[in-house]
Amino acid sequence: MARIAETTKHRLHVIRSLPALRRVIGEFHKRRRTIALVPTMGALHAGHLELVRLAQRRADRVVVSIFVNPTQFAPQEDLSTYPRTFAADLAALRKLKTDCVWAPSVETMYPDGFATRVVPDGPAKAGLEDAFRPHFFAGVATVVAKLLIQCDPDVAIFGEKDYQQLKVVTRLAGDLALRCRIIGAPVVREADGLARSSRNRYLSASERAVAPTLYRVLSDCARGIRDGKPIVDMLDAGRIAISNAGFALDYLEARNAETLSPLDAPVDEPIRLLVAARLGKTRLIDNLAV
Repeated sequence: MARIAETTKHRLHVIRSLPALRRVIGEFHKRRRTIALVPTMGALHAGHLELVRLAQRRADRVVVSIFVNPTQFAPQEDLSTYPRTFAADLAALRKLKTDCVWAPSVETMYPDGFATRVVPDGPAKAGLEDAFRPHFFAGVATVVAKLLIQCDPDVAIFGEKDYQQLKVVTRLAGDLALRCRIIGAPVVREADGLARSSRNRYLSASERAVAPTLYRVLSDCARGIRDGKPIVDMLDAGRIAISNAGFALDYLEARNAETLSPLDAPVDEPIRLLVAARLGKTRLIDNLAV
Protein backbone atom coordinates (compact mmCIF):
# COMPACT_ATOMS: atom_id res chain seq x y z
CA MET A 1 0.00 0.00 0.00
CA ALA A 2 1.19 3.56 0.60
CA ARG A 3 4.63 4.05 2.01
CA ILE A 4 4.29 5.20 5.60
CA ALA A 5 6.60 7.35 7.69
CA GLU A 6 5.93 6.98 11.39
CA THR A 7 6.47 8.71 14.67
CA THR A 8 5.34 7.34 18.00
CA LYS A 9 2.29 9.59 18.00
CA HIS A 10 1.28 10.00 14.38
CA ARG A 11 1.41 8.21 11.05
CA LEU A 12 1.92 10.31 7.96
CA HIS A 13 0.97 8.40 4.80
CA VAL A 14 3.29 9.33 1.93
CA ILE A 15 1.57 8.15 -1.23
CA ARG A 16 3.28 7.93 -4.60
CA SER A 17 1.05 5.73 -6.75
CA LEU A 18 -2.51 6.19 -7.98
CA PRO A 19 -3.68 2.74 -6.80
CA ALA A 20 -2.45 3.51 -3.28
CA LEU A 21 -4.08 6.93 -3.33
CA ARG A 22 -7.38 5.45 -4.47
CA ARG A 23 -7.30 2.91 -1.65
CA VAL A 24 -6.70 5.58 0.98
CA ILE A 25 -9.30 8.01 -0.42
CA GLY A 26 -11.77 5.13 -0.78
CA GLU A 27 -11.27 4.19 2.85
CA PHE A 28 -11.90 7.79 3.94
CA HIS A 29 -15.15 7.86 1.98
CA LYS A 30 -16.16 4.43 3.27
CA ARG A 31 -15.78 5.72 6.83
CA ARG A 32 -17.71 8.88 5.92
CA ARG A 33 -14.75 11.14 6.61
CA THR A 34 -14.72 14.52 4.89
CA ILE A 35 -11.54 15.33 2.97
CA ALA A 36 -9.67 18.59 2.44
CA LEU A 37 -6.96 18.93 -0.20
CA VAL A 38 -4.11 21.44 0.04
CA PRO A 39 -2.30 21.54 -3.32
CA THR A 40 1.33 22.68 -3.12
CA MET A 41 4.59 22.52 -5.03
CA GLY A 42 6.51 21.85 -1.83
CA ALA A 43 9.18 24.11 -0.32
CA LEU A 44 6.62 24.65 2.42
CA HIS A 45 6.69 27.82 4.50
CA ALA A 46 4.46 29.30 7.20
CA GLY A 47 1.86 30.33 4.62
CA HIS A 48 1.44 26.75 3.43
CA LEU A 49 1.17 25.49 7.00
CA GLU A 50 -1.66 27.96 7.65
CA LEU A 51 -3.47 26.42 4.68
CA VAL A 52 -3.07 23.01 6.32
CA ARG A 53 -4.42 24.30 9.64
CA LEU A 54 -7.42 25.78 7.87
CA ALA A 55 -7.96 22.48 6.07
CA GLN A 56 -7.91 20.66 9.40
CA ARG A 57 -10.67 22.94 10.65
CA ARG A 58 -12.77 22.31 7.54
CA ALA A 59 -12.52 18.52 7.19
CA ASP A 60 -11.89 15.24 9.01
CA ARG A 61 -8.88 14.26 6.88
CA VAL A 62 -6.28 16.41 5.13
CA VAL A 63 -4.34 15.48 2.01
CA VAL A 64 -1.42 17.73 1.02
CA SER A 65 -0.17 17.28 -2.52
CA ILE A 66 3.48 18.03 -3.27
CA PHE A 67 4.15 18.19 -6.99
CA VAL A 68 6.33 20.64 -8.88
CA ASN A 69 4.20 20.96 -11.99
CA PRO A 70 6.37 21.34 -15.11
CA THR A 71 3.50 22.41 -17.38
CA GLN A 72 3.11 25.78 -15.67
CA PHE A 73 6.74 26.79 -16.23
CA ALA A 74 7.83 28.47 -19.45
CA PRO A 75 11.22 27.46 -20.93
CA GLN A 76 12.92 30.57 -19.51
CA GLU A 77 11.46 30.13 -16.01
CA ASP A 78 12.87 28.50 -12.92
CA LEU A 79 11.69 24.86 -13.04
CA SER A 80 15.18 23.43 -12.62
CA THR A 81 16.01 25.75 -9.71
CA TYR A 82 12.61 25.72 -8.03
CA PRO A 83 13.30 24.84 -4.37
CA ARG A 84 12.70 21.22 -3.43
CA THR A 85 12.77 20.47 0.30
CA PHE A 86 10.81 17.23 0.51
CA ALA A 87 12.29 15.88 3.77
CA ALA A 88 11.74 19.19 5.56
CA ASP A 89 8.22 19.40 4.12
CA LEU A 90 7.35 15.97 5.52
CA ALA A 91 8.77 16.89 8.92
CA ALA A 92 6.65 20.05 9.05
CA LEU A 93 3.51 18.19 7.98
CA ARG A 94 4.16 15.43 10.49
CA LYS A 95 4.28 18.01 13.29
CA LEU A 96 0.86 19.25 12.19
CA LYS A 97 -0.45 15.66 12.18
CA THR A 98 -1.37 15.83 8.53
CA ASP A 99 -3.01 12.64 7.33
CA CYS A 100 -1.59 12.11 3.84
CA VAL A 101 0.92 13.49 1.39
CA TRP A 102 0.22 12.81 -2.29
CA ALA A 103 3.63 13.04 -3.98
CA PRO A 104 3.31 11.72 -7.54
CA SER A 105 6.13 11.66 -10.06
CA VAL A 106 5.98 13.60 -13.31
CA GLU A 107 5.53 10.25 -15.08
CA THR A 108 2.48 9.49 -12.93
CA MET A 109 0.85 12.84 -13.62
CA TYR A 110 1.84 13.05 -17.28
CA PRO A 111 2.40 9.52 -18.59
CA ASP A 112 3.58 8.81 -22.11
CA GLY A 113 0.88 9.81 -24.56
CA PHE A 114 -0.74 12.38 -22.26
CA ALA A 115 -2.64 14.64 -24.65
CA THR A 116 -5.32 16.55 -22.73
CA ARG A 117 -5.16 20.10 -21.39
CA VAL A 118 -7.65 22.31 -19.60
CA VAL A 119 -7.51 25.78 -21.17
CA PRO A 120 -9.40 28.24 -18.93
CA ASP A 121 -10.99 31.50 -19.95
CA GLY A 122 -12.77 34.13 -17.80
CA PRO A 123 -10.48 35.19 -14.94
CA ALA A 124 -7.59 33.37 -16.64
CA LYS A 125 -7.72 35.98 -19.43
CA ALA A 126 -7.82 39.11 -17.30
CA GLY A 127 -4.62 40.70 -18.62
CA LEU A 128 -2.76 40.24 -15.32
CA GLU A 129 -0.53 37.19 -14.81
CA ASP A 130 -1.72 35.80 -18.13
CA ALA A 131 -0.27 38.78 -19.98
CA PHE A 132 3.21 37.96 -18.68
CA ARG A 133 2.93 34.17 -18.36
CA PRO A 134 0.55 33.11 -21.16
CA HIS A 135 1.31 29.41 -20.61
CA PHE A 136 0.68 29.49 -16.89
CA PHE A 137 -3.02 29.00 -16.26
CA ALA A 138 -3.46 26.14 -18.72
CA GLY A 139 -0.75 24.32 -16.76
CA VAL A 140 -2.37 25.20 -13.44
CA ALA A 141 -5.89 24.31 -14.56
CA THR A 142 -4.81 20.96 -15.96
CA VAL A 143 -2.89 19.84 -12.89
CA VAL A 144 -5.52 21.15 -10.46
CA ALA A 145 -8.29 19.36 -12.34
CA LYS A 146 -6.27 16.14 -12.10
CA LEU A 147 -5.60 16.62 -8.38
CA LEU A 148 -9.27 17.30 -7.64
CA ILE A 149 -10.30 14.19 -9.54
CA GLN A 150 -7.58 12.02 -7.98
CA CYS A 151 -8.12 13.10 -4.38
CA ASP A 152 -11.90 13.62 -4.60
CA PRO A 153 -11.95 16.16 -1.75
CA ASP A 154 -14.95 17.88 -0.23
CA VAL A 155 -12.98 21.13 -0.04
CA ALA A 156 -9.69 22.37 -1.46
CA ILE A 157 -7.70 25.20 0.10
CA PHE A 158 -5.85 27.78 -1.99
CA GLY A 159 -4.04 30.85 -0.73
CA GLU A 160 -5.24 34.31 -1.68
CA LYS A 161 -1.66 35.41 -2.39
CA ASP A 162 -2.08 33.88 -5.84
CA TYR A 163 -5.39 35.67 -6.22
CA GLN A 164 -5.90 35.27 -9.95
CA GLN A 165 -5.08 31.58 -9.62
CA LEU A 166 -7.69 31.27 -6.85
CA LYS A 167 -10.33 32.78 -9.12
CA VAL A 168 -9.31 30.54 -12.04
CA VAL A 169 -9.52 27.41 -9.89
CA THR A 170 -12.86 28.47 -8.40
CA ARG A 171 -14.31 28.96 -11.87
CA LEU A 172 -12.81 25.66 -13.03
CA ALA A 173 -14.45 23.68 -10.22
CA GLY A 174 -17.80 25.34 -10.90
CA ASP A 175 -17.68 25.03 -14.68
CA LEU A 176 -16.72 21.34 -14.55
CA ALA A 177 -19.39 20.65 -11.91
CA LEU A 178 -16.86 19.17 -9.51
CA ARG A 179 -18.32 18.47 -6.10
CA CYS A 180 -15.33 20.08 -4.37
CA ARG A 181 -15.75 23.54 -2.84
CA ILE A 182 -12.79 25.89 -3.28
CA ILE A 183 -11.86 27.91 -0.19
CA GLY A 184 -9.51 30.91 -0.27
CA ALA A 185 -7.18 31.46 2.68
CA PRO A 186 -5.90 34.92 3.67
CA VAL A 187 -2.37 35.98 2.72
CA VAL A 188 0.20 35.14 5.40
CA ARG A 189 2.70 37.96 5.84
CA GLU A 190 6.01 38.63 7.52
CA ALA A 191 6.06 41.22 10.29
CA ASP A 192 6.97 43.93 7.75
CA GLY A 193 4.11 43.00 5.44
CA LEU A 194 5.94 40.95 2.81
CA ALA A 195 3.72 38.10 1.61
CA ARG A 196 5.20 34.70 2.44
CA SER A 197 6.44 32.94 -0.71
CA SER A 198 8.82 30.13 -1.60
CA ARG A 199 10.56 32.59 -3.92
CA ASN A 200 11.45 35.00 -1.09
CA ARG A 201 14.51 32.86 -0.40
CA TYR A 202 15.96 34.11 -3.70
CA LEU A 203 16.10 37.70 -2.42
CA SER A 204 19.45 39.13 -1.36
CA ALA A 205 19.63 40.92 2.00
CA SER A 206 19.33 44.33 0.33
CA GLU A 207 16.45 43.15 -1.86
CA ARG A 208 14.68 41.68 1.14
CA ALA A 209 14.78 45.10 2.81
CA VAL A 210 13.09 46.67 -0.23
CA ALA A 211 10.54 43.90 -0.90
CA PRO A 212 7.87 45.10 1.60
CA THR A 213 7.42 48.19 -0.59
CA LEU A 214 4.81 46.27 -2.56
CA TYR A 215 2.58 45.79 0.46
CA ARG A 216 3.09 49.37 1.62
CA VAL A 217 2.05 50.67 -1.80
CA LEU A 218 -1.01 48.39 -1.88
CA SER A 219 -1.98 49.60 1.60
CA ASP A 220 -1.53 53.26 0.63
CA CYS A 221 -3.58 52.80 -2.55
CA ALA A 222 -6.36 50.96 -0.72
CA ARG A 223 -6.51 53.65 1.96
CA GLY A 224 -6.67 56.42 -0.60
CA ILE A 225 -9.41 54.71 -2.60
CA ARG A 226 -11.46 54.13 0.56
CA ASP A 227 -11.03 57.83 1.35
CA GLY A 228 -12.53 58.73 -2.01
CA LYS A 229 -9.41 59.66 -3.95
CA PRO A 230 -9.47 58.90 -7.70
CA ILE A 231 -8.38 55.33 -8.39
CA VAL A 232 -6.32 56.32 -11.40
CA ASP A 233 -4.37 58.85 -9.31
CA MET A 234 -3.66 56.33 -6.56
CA LEU A 235 -2.48 53.72 -9.06
CA ASP A 236 -0.25 56.21 -10.87
CA ALA A 237 1.36 57.24 -7.58
CA GLY A 238 1.77 53.60 -6.59
CA ARG A 239 3.45 52.67 -9.87
CA ILE A 240 5.93 55.52 -9.46
CA ALA A 241 6.70 54.49 -5.86
CA ILE A 242 7.31 50.87 -6.88
CA SER A 243 9.59 51.82 -9.75
CA ASN A 244 11.49 54.35 -7.62
CA ALA A 245 12.16 51.61 -5.05
CA GLY A 246 14.07 49.62 -7.66
CA PHE A 247 11.44 47.21 -8.95
CA ALA A 248 10.74 46.46 -12.60
CA LEU A 249 6.95 46.75 -12.51
CA ASP A 250 4.79 44.34 -14.50
CA TYR A 251 1.45 45.69 -13.32
CA LEU A 252 -0.41 47.46 -10.54
CA GLU A 253 -4.14 47.27 -11.19
CA ALA A 254 -7.51 47.70 -9.50
CA ARG A 255 -10.01 45.06 -10.61
CA ASN A 256 -13.41 43.66 -9.74
CA ALA A 257 -12.63 41.30 -6.89
CA GLU A 258 -14.85 38.52 -8.22
CA THR A 259 -14.38 38.59 -12.00
CA LEU A 260 -11.01 40.40 -12.23
CA SER A 261 -12.54 42.51 -14.99
CA PRO A 262 -11.64 46.21 -15.22
CA LEU A 263 -13.83 48.37 -13.02
CA ASP A 264 -17.05 49.74 -14.53
CA ALA A 265 -18.69 51.27 -11.47
CA PRO A 266 -16.09 51.32 -8.67
CA VAL A 267 -18.53 52.67 -6.07
CA ASP A 268 -20.70 49.57 -6.46
CA GLU A 269 -18.03 46.90 -7.07
CA PRO A 270 -15.79 44.94 -4.72
CA ILE A 271 -12.24 46.02 -5.55
CA ARG A 272 -9.03 44.05 -5.42
CA LEU A 273 -5.62 45.62 -5.96
CA LEU A 274 -3.09 43.33 -7.66
CA VAL A 275 0.62 43.86 -8.26
CA ALA A 276 3.52 42.00 -9.82
CA ALA A 277 7.10 43.25 -10.09
CA ARG A 278 10.64 41.98 -10.36
CA LEU A 279 13.30 42.79 -7.80
CA GLY A 280 16.64 41.66 -9.15
CA LYS A 281 16.00 38.16 -10.50
CA THR A 282 12.98 37.50 -8.27
CA ARG A 283 9.42 38.10 -9.37
CA LEU A 284 7.02 38.96 -6.54
CA ILE A 285 3.22 39.19 -6.58
CA ASP A 286 0.77 40.48 -4.00
CA ASN A 287 -2.79 41.72 -3.70
CA LEU A 288 -5.07 43.46 -1.23
CA ALA A 289 -8.80 44.06 -0.86
CA VAL A 290 -9.98 47.66 -0.81
